[in-house]
Amino acid sequence: MAAELSQTFNERVHVALADGVADVRLARPDKLNALDGGMFDALVAAGEALARQQGLRAVVLSGEGKGFCAGLDMSLFQSMASGGSVLGDLRARSHGPANHAQHAVLVWRSLPVPVIAAVHGVALGGGLQIALGADLRYVAPDARLSVLEVKWGLVPDMAGMALMRQLARADVVRELTLTGRIFSGTEALALGFATAVHDDPHAAALATAREIAGRSPDAVRAAKRLLNLADDAGLAAVLQAESDEQSALIGSANQIEAVLAGVAKRPTDFRDPPV
Repeated sequence: MAAELSQTFNERVHVALADGVADVRLARPDKLNALDGGMFDALVAAGEALARQQGLRAVVLSGEGKGFCAGLDMSLFQSMASGGSVLGDLRARSHGPANHAQHAVLVWRSLPVPVIAAVHGVALGGGLQIALGADLRYVAPDARLSVLEVKWGLVPDMAGMALMRQLARADVVRELTLTGRIFSGTEALALGFATAVHDDPHAAALATAREIAGRSPDAVRAAKRLLNLADDAGLAAVLQAESDEQSALIGSANQIEAVLAGVAKRPTDFRDPPV
């Protein structure tokens, strides 16, 4: 696994890596980690740096202070009201099929390792969409979440429309999007937006990340590729990809190590995949 390191991006996102687990924190607590241009840039930079990080096994994504993320910074709404440019031309595709703000969400989904969002306090509007980019979401029972964009005369446009439909029923997504009502972490679990509810979601997420980090990194990465593909592709493509990934895993060094360690009931010693 990679050596320990610590890095801050644009004074907005802090990354600490130890034992293969990256602890990523939105670090603008005085503004409830609200999304301004600098935060969008920092999220993208941090995600892209982790994609190149040797020895990465799992990621925990959380917010410092009293909440995960309050959504768009009020200064951006004030700019909208005065007719100013907020985030450039949203129609321009800067990262494959996505624009810059969408990539700030999808960069976590596209990471080769699992990402667990730990949500406490608030996850509103764009903040909720950031959490939706993770593979798992551990949420505090009293957290306050909302698809809040309609309150400001907007729609979710940070990949939220694509990601919400994979988690909740279509009528639930419509109700939340059209009303902008706030719902709790406990309700989020019932609706499908939370994977689990924990009093300390950050500690629970770190524990799960460390468990994942102890599994074969080849199998974990293959599983994430397949799960992402299953969300986005047709049946034939998914079936073929299952066969391709499994064929590559069988007899590989880490697969053999998993079997030998399991039979011998000893700790595993996996090799990290190349970046």
